[in-house]
Amino acid sequence: MRLNRLGYLIKSGFTGIFSHGLMSFATVTITMACLIIMGSFGLLVVNINELIADLEQENEVVAFIDENLSEEEARAIEPLIEAVPNVAGADFVSREEAMEDFQEGYDPEMFEYLDPTVFRDRYIIHLTDVAMTADTQEDIEAVDGVARVRAHLEYAEIFVTVRNVVSIVSLALIIILIVVSFFIMSNTIKLATFTRREEIAIMRMVGASNAFIRCPFVIEGLVLGIVGGALAFGIEIGLYTLLLNRVVGGLAAGLFGLLPVSAVMWPMLGCFLGVGVAVGAVGGSSAIRNYLKV
Repeated sequence: MRLNRLGYLIKSGFTGIFSHGLMSFATVTITMACLIIMGSFGLLVVNINELIADLEQENEVVAFIDENLSEEEARAIEPLIEAVPNVAGADFVSREEAMEDFQEGYDPEMFEYLDPTVFRDRYIIHLTDVAMTADTQEDIEAVDGVARVRAHLEYAEIFVTVRNVVSIVSLALIIILIVVSFFIMSNTIKLATFTRREEIAIMRMVGASNAFIRCPFVIEGLVLGIVGGALAFGIEIGLYTLLLNRVVGGLAAGLFGLLPVSAVMWPMLGCFLGVGVAVGAVGGSSAIRNYLKV
């Protein structure tokens, strides 16, 4: 395709946007609305998954060391524990530290004469995947020098169940929202094309090829999709920032936290522009398909 012809097609695509301003505005508005709804739900799902992940990290496993071992011998077990599959890290707690932690919850005078030897050296172990807690507990108990392991298996099962339910429901709803968004935005572009059916018929009568006729509509759809995606991104980031500053920064700050804007900004921008471009290109190309049939 010659450069002058390509330039003409690009110019025709932009001209179509402004010559049908009302339908172009409707297309951009619908694109924005669908992306904002989809983006809001996506942010909700991402933050819920992050909250569940944080709660999972607090579900620690405690390995109590054989009371006959000295502190030096107990500390020497750390590499063996950290080598167990699914163990993300292990923190050693001595008898004295364990006693201090115990006394923090009571009046110090009640246990003034408490001897540290009644406690055991232990390791606070963090897991990579709480779904494997039961298997990891067995592996840690098999380490030489470990007397017993305390793991809250019931909490691990709850976390795994909640995580799976949230993942399945969120995936299903996001797919539904994407399908609905594509349907609404594509049909809006088709509606805009319907008003130009006579223009398409004239171009066919003068011998224009299907690719030549389709190209301006594809360019128009791409531009409208990019504009709608960019505007939706700006609004979504603004609303999310407002939520961070007003809501989470107030009474809810002690209950839960949201991901910072920097953590969600670029993935959201890529998603919004990608969906906008895809819908615009597909909508613009398929919108005139019926008018190109002989």
